[in-house]
Amino acid sequence: MNLKVKIKHKRVKNKILNTFTRFSLSAFVVASFFYTVPILINFADKNFHNEEFTNNSKDILNRTLNNRKSSEDDDPWVQSDEIDLLYDILEENKSEINLVRYTTSEINALFKEVKYNLEDVRDNKLVKPIDIGLLPNEIKNIGNANEKKEMFIKIVLPLIIKENNKIRLDRKRLFTILSKNSNTDIEKKWLEKKYKQYGVRQNDLSTLKIRMDEIPVSLAIAQAAKETGWGTSRFALKGNALFGQWTWSGEGLKPKNAEKGEEHKVMKFHSLQLSVRAYLRNLNTHPSYKNLRKARTNLRNRNRPLDSIVLSNHLDKYAETGNEYIEVLQKIIMQNNLKDFDEAKLLPSSKDLESLI
Repeated sequence: MNLKVKIKHKRVKNKILNTFTRFSLSAFVVASFFYTVPILINFADKNFHNEEFTNNSKDILNRTLNNRKSSEDDDPWVQSDEIDLLYDILEENKSEINLVRYTTSEINALFKEVKYNLEDVRDNKLVKPIDIGLLPNEIKNIGNANEKKEMFIKIVLPLIIKENNKIRLDRKRLFTILSKNSNTDIEKKWLEKKYKQYGVRQNDLSTLKIRMDEIPVSLAIAQAAKETGWGTSRFALKGNALFGQWTWSGEGLKPKNAEKGEEHKVMKFHSLQLSVRAYLRNLNTHPSYKNLRKARTNLRNRNRPLDSIVLSNHLDKYAETGNEYIEVLQKIIMQNNLKDFDEAKLLPSSKDLESLI
């Protein structure tokens, strides 16, 4: 009887021991699973997921937003070919669409029909979306200086605001990309295109942020007025060149007073709009205007509006007359109250409204 009790007790003891062993082994397996799975997932993300690329954009954003020193001070200029910087403009220059050159009377009639006048713009800061592709030949025959200036400003103002708007949208998209830990392939391709347009090294987001920015409307109008004689120059009327931009590879007009051996031309554009775009690209990329971009960045960092008088002080290399050129620009800005247009917004066009319906 005692032997049976002992055998039964031994079986119970073995059963308990086996149960405990299996439980311990199961607990170890479960614990190991939850420990190793995150490691495996992290490994797979790093080695097998190629749809996106990871960057340190948040660190870059913090550095660029808080660092008042332009990265262009440290990095040598990246020599970029004119064809690379202006490839989109040169492509549009090949357009076979013939733009209509309206007369001054036709343009004035249009302005009157849509109630577009500069006094209203100065008051309400709203600009009619008028897209005049070519200057009227008769602008040089307008005897009244104020009427000539008004005609010129009304034509170029919407074009300048439109191009600044494009840069503003691009800049907003850049900041969105900078705030993300990873970027899609579409965003990566967009960045590659912008590196090319702005003459920036691959992945140099800090410099791209500095260069991808607006130019005050008043400064652009003043330079266009100075370079074209308020729209009356040969370059403006025959080549749609509002800013006297030189070219060595694109189509252009040879200056009549060019010295022997000088190969440059004044770049010719298919439309006034392209001339404005090329001008903004020029100020945002050329090494001669690095100090202008630095001054603009300082204004941004201090949450100050872009001041055309402040920025114009760094345009001494735009013309051979140097500081005298700056003085002329500042006089044009002040005497014509061009700063009134710096905060102006472009009203949506009929096409923009149709897209919303």
